[in-house]
Amino acid sequence: MSGLGSALAAAPEAAPSPPVSNQRRRTYWIFILPAVLTVGAVILFPWLFTLWMSVNEWKIGESRHFVGLANYLRLAGDARFMDALWHTLVYTALSVAAPVGLGLAAALVFNERLPMRGLLRGIFVMPMMATPVAIALVWTMMFNPQLGVLNYLLSLIGIGPWEWVYHPASVIPSLVLVETWQWTPLVMLIVLGGLATVPAEPYESADIDGASGWQKFRYITLPMIAPFLLLAAMIRTVDALKSFDIIYAITQGGPGTASETINLYLYSVAFAYYDVGYGSAIAVVFFVLIVVLSLVMLHLRQRSKWNEIGEGR
Repeated sequence: MSGLGSALAAAPEAAPSPPVSNQRRRTYWIFILPAVLTVGAVILFPWLFTLWMSVNEWKIGESRHFVGLANYLRLAGDARFMDALWHTLVYTALSVAAPVGLGLAAALVFNERLPMRGLLRGIFVMPMMATPVAIALVWTMMFNPQLGVLNYLLSLIGIGPWEWVYHPASVIPSLVLVETWQWTPLVMLIVLGGLATVPAEPYESADIDGASGWQKFRYITLPMIAPFLLLAAMIRTVDALKSFDIIYAITQGGPGTASETINLYLYSVAFAYYDVGYGSAIAVVFFVLIVVLSLVMLHLRQRSKWNEIGEGR
């Protein structure tokens, strides 16, 4: 032991690692700077410029005047903006609820061992691959009160013709029908991924206990795929809020302003009336609305079973 102690005492102490030189630290910025400049130019600068424009009265071709919060105060008394806000919320709520519900049902069906299940899944997801303008043109022809195939199908079961997107009371549900047709497959794919992670043991125990199919879905399947349903709802919420192309191509916000959402009203103010100051204020409020709804959805997701399982609770 004494020989070992002498050897250890005689061994030289490990030299501390030399500090990183200032020159080496400076070289880091060579690699970071392009990304910082890109983010600033593409994301940060446009939003700062939008905020700056929103506090100015500025119409294209006229002089600019600083007005502070006047544009935001003007929104509260703008009946057309309030109608557009209501249309946006209704359209978003329906465009989330319908695809999530139908996507869940489709996922449960396609999760079974059906003949040619792969082919049927491929056919079912085809609407996702179509371009929005092409979808809008096809559905516009289908919605035609005289020549559309939808009214022809209704006549086969004794239902009179509907006006679809040509009547203020039915225009938003009709647009939601298009949105549901296109994006239900996305929800189905997300839920199918969740169903693939559900273990078989709980179902085997439920079968031994004599549980019904509804009880197995209610107490096993639904809690385990709830995080995936919330994820699908988050994606659909953000996508429905910013929906523009389908609505504009089919109705342009009509009839009148019955289907005008915030996106379409913003487009009209900024690019039809050339009031970029007021339009910028609408854009800022719309951005805040999206952020608030996204935070609510994230909060719900954090409280889901997915996080509880991950934290070992």
